[in-house]
Amino acid sequence: MKTRVYIDGQSGTTGLQIYDRIGKRDDLELLRIDEDKRHDPEERKKYLNAADIVFLCLPDEGAREAVKLIDNPEVRVIDASTAHRTADGWTYGFPELSREQRQAIAESRRVANPGCHATGVISSAAPLVRMGILPKDYPLTCYSLTGYSGGGKKMIAQYEAADRPAELDTPGIYGLTLKHKHLPEIQKMTGLDFPPVFMPVVDDYYKGMAGTIMLQNRLLNGRPTAEEICGKLQEYYRNEHFVEVVPFGAHEKTLYAGELAGTNRLKLVVCGHEDQTSVTALFDNLGKGASGAAVQNMNIMLGLDEATGLE
Repeated sequence: MKTRVYIDGQSGTTGLQIYDRIGKRDDLELLRIDEDKRHDPEERKKYLNAADIVFLCLPDEGAREAVKLIDNPEVRVIDASTAHRTADGWTYGFPELSREQRQAIAESRRVANPGCHATGVISSAAPLVRMGILPKDYPLTCYSLTGYSGGGKKMIAQYEAADRPAELDTPGIYGLTLKHKHLPEIQKMTGLDFPPVFMPVVDDYYKGMAGTIMLQNRLLNGRPTAEEICGKLQEYYRNEHFVEVVPFGAHEKTLYAGELAGTNRLKLVVCGHEDQTSVTALFDNLGKGASGAAVQNMNIMLGLDEATGLE
């Protein structure tokens, strides 16, 4: 019997990207609600409870409401919103974090898909905390560069409009309150005592992301060099399919945020010297940063090869 999948919010950017990745798979049966009934609570409830796997591609409040409509205990949910990423009873969907994290995803009925910016920071900082290199009270600073597709339909329309304002031709620094919505999950999943100072930047390209943390080596445990940190990260991720740590010094002099656009891969590039280190995560904000990660989590939950449909 095919696994029945329902995407609640199927017309949004994330929903459409998930559909692109699974729409032609012959092991899945996609349940499609009539377009004119997608806001009908009773019709949605019917579909939400008929599926084996539900993807929630909704605003936070909509995701919370959708979960309340599910009364079939067999339904498993992957929420792409921010609503449940730090909530009790939900498993954080970044399997590369540890063997235990991957197993928890496999067994969970409620998985919260990571935020795109959070994926970049967590992939670099969390292993360093877990290995005892990055102190939990470290005053971490980071920034993240993203393509405009990360802002959803409204931002895409703004950037692609023929009469768009001239300021969209240049990078836009936002999140100026320093209270970005991804900070709670970043702090929780890295294990840091304090949220980092985090600055997101959006630029005039469709998709691709570069998230960078910056470190003063003298404040790290053992005062490792950048090259030693690279080696430790390579060891941490050595058996991972989608996460790669580039050998120290092997990358080109310039990093481009769109390098892995269109893939579900994430590449960590460590730069620096004896005294200072940067770690940059390159990935697709719509791939490993959103829809690709959601499909990867579904594969794990179904006991499949997690790369199914993602190569």
